[in-house]
Amino acid sequence: IMMMFSVSDILGLNPFMRKVLANAAGAACGMAKIDDEKVAASNKPLIGMSNLGVLTKGAEFAVEYLESKGYEVIMFHAVGAGGRAMEQMMREGLITGVFDYAMGEISDELHHALRAGGPERLTVAGKLGLPQVLVPGGSEHIGLFLSEENVLPEKYKNHMNTFHSPIIAAPRLNPDELVEVAKEIGKRLQFTKGDAVFMLPLRGTSRYGVEGGPLRNPESDKTYYAAIKANLPKTIEVVEKDLGPEDPEFVKECCDRLIGLIEAKKKK
Repeated sequence: IMMMFSVSDILGLNPFMRKVLANAAGAACGMAKIDDEKVAASNKPLIGMSNLGVLTKGAEFAVEYLESKGYEVIMFHAVGAGGRAMEQMMREGLITGVFDYAMGEISDELHHALRAGGPERLTVAGKLGLPQVLVPGGSEHIGLFLSEENVLPEKYKNHMNTFHSPIIAAPRLNPDELVEVAKEIGKRLQFTKGDAVFMLPLRGTSRYGVEGGPLRNPESDKTYYAAIKANLPKTIEVVEKDLGPEDPEFVKECCDRLIGLIEAKKKK
């Protein structure tokens, strides 16, 4: 799929418009001639991984580590469209296992915010029985698109907050709101009957929430994690680590556990 800017309105042909349309036709023909099977050919298992900017260092480590173990990784920016695309590729049978590292799409869905992932987010891997490792990365805050630069809506002025950019705010959800997120995560994961591990980084859920981060709140994290554990189905193993979400040791264990689930599934 490619979009081309027509520059002028399409109200009849003219020398310039004929050139634009010819370029579009040439691009389509060129793409049609590519041998997709040769370009995409690989014998390596493909892992789908979600990520957010507040987790990128950990994501980079995960890609490098998983590739060293013989896997390929396709990364999805978990801002709504990313999560949907990842789950569509699961349905199409392209993804072998899932490292769901970022769950901000669930928080934003509940609060009608920027990264809302839709009603099926977190349900597809479980329905398909795909091995998955899950982390509530970036779900302690939401993404708000601002109508006025650096000005928070009145509703969130009593929340801890930071700004991702002048027009994107990231208020931290309060403990009661995080409990609702935990309940929603648990509800969506009811379709997961096994082959899943939920990893909890006890030192925070994103770069914003770790020591020194603008949204650091350990007591709120404890409330959130307790609610997650209380609402997850018993078929999902929970592992707590006294680490941050981007710490290499934490990410490595996530990857090792996913590899273990994938290898165990092969033997069944």
